[in-house]
Amino acid sequence: MKVSASIALFVVVSLVCPALADEKTKAQGTAQETLDENLEPLRPFLGKTWKGHFKNSTPEKPVVDIARWERALNGRAIRVLHSVNDGAYGGETIIFWDAKKESLVFYYFTTARFHTTGTMTVKDGKLTSHEVVTGSANGVTEVKATYELRSGGTLRSEAEYLKEGKWTPGREILYKEDAKAEVVFK
Repeated sequence: MKVSASIALFVVVSLVCPALADEKTKAQGTAQETLDENLEPLRPFLGKTWKGHFKNSTPEKPVVDIARWERALNGRAIRVLHSVNDGAYGGETIIFWDAKKESLVFYYFTTARFHTTGTMTVKDGKLTSHEVVTGSANGVTEVKATYELRSGGTLRSEAEYLKEGKWTPGREILYKEDAKAEVVFK
């Protein structure tokens, strides 16, 4: 009797557990797709790795940024990891909805020992941000940036910096999606 009960238990577990595992996998897949409604305008960036060349990049002195956009914290945030020239510089951004400020808010931490906090808006296919710099960033105290998804699948980024009380042109990068590109930190 003990042998047949063990066999019966084995059969039940063998049949039921894979079905439960399949249901759990389906539920996790659905959960992974959910995103805070306020983050939905950023969905086109998600799950992609972007490779971009700075405007001043040359074959002799390439300046290349790799950025990976991911869903984070059960869809309550977005995480962006990026690195320039295989880890010569890099950073991590967490974007989330701040109900009190009624705005998308982000924190950006860098390998250069400064960080920023800012707000962003999405309108007419453009993401615009304004951030305040804390710590040494070569005298830069604020940054304004625009990101635009363009036809043909490219992403254009342009920024300006407040330094010594004057706004000056900053980086300009044209990205293309590159699934093989990797964010590297040293």
